[in-house]
Amino acid sequence: MITSKKDLKYYLLQDKIALKIERRYPRFIGDEVWKFQIALRKVEYYINCRNSFLFKPLVAYFKFKKYILMLLLGFSIPNNVFGPGLSISHPGTIIVNSRAKIGKNCRINNCVVIGSAPIIGDNCYIGPGAKIFGNISIANNTRIGANAVINKTIVNDGVTVVGSRFHVVNKK
Repeated sequence: MITSKKDLKYYLLQDKIALKIERRYPRFIGDEVWKFQIALRKVEYYINCRNSFLFKPLVAYFKFKKYILMLLLGFSIPNNVFGPGLSISHPGTIIVNSRAKIGKNCRINNCVVIGSAPIIGDNCYIGPGAKIFGNISIANNTRIGANAVINKTIVNDGVTVVGSRFHVVNKK
């Protein structure tokens, strides 16, 4: 969770590194995913740290910008869910429950649904079409394959999980 200006800068830098972007600023046309992530982080910062009367116009501006980009990109991502280093691979439907907690350096693909209140560890990869439901936890360094349905806790670090019936393929 972003609790200071220093945290905001750290989150923005980690997101930029995770997206493998070397430019200083987003392009005027293009880079919509990066623009969305910047708006998301700024909304989190202004809500968590600067929620006073003076900053209401900035909060409204970044909320509006985030909302427009969410409509454009097909995202439904609430505030204060993802840790630093979020990497959204490209536009496409991504739905995340506001009670979910996702650690740092998470890579998420399109058509992903994260429902209920899962806790997802650090350095996780969530493949296209994956569905994660329930009050569960997923260990660090877990790779969730395309179209996998996860409804049970993953205890071991560094596993690869695939299939609609939660099949562990690889343990590293």
